[in-house]
Amino acid sequence: QVQLVESGGGLVQAGGSLRLSCAASGRTFAAMGWFRQAPGKEREFVAAINRIGGSTYYADSVTGRFTISRGYAKNTVYLQMISLKPEDTAVYYCAAAYSIATGQAPSMDYWGNGTLVTVSS
Repeated sequence: QVQLVESGGGLVQAGGSLRLSCAASGRTFAAMGWFRQAPGKEREFVAAINRIGGSTYYADSVTGRFTISRGYAKNTVYLQMISLKPEDTAVYYCAAAYSIATGQAPSMDYWGNGTLVTVSS
């Protein structure tokens, strides 16, 4: 059974930083990523990384501020967020895919329950 568990969310002031972590149990995935959903909005892509080769993809809104990386443990991924803005406030979801990511809209197969990030102004 596949499970994705996120951690690291919380409350931070604008301009601050947070680091999200995600660990996926079960099978080995070709790609992992982060998505977010703000109140009243649809879920949107944030970042993705491929297990082999380490190619990364970012949403335009977070490029230069967020960095996705893989951990040493299999199926572990991080999202380092700096220069956070109030508009980054959302529930952040970790996701995993059997297929590699090739752009800003990867198709994902499994999802975590999310971790809340709140950025105060």
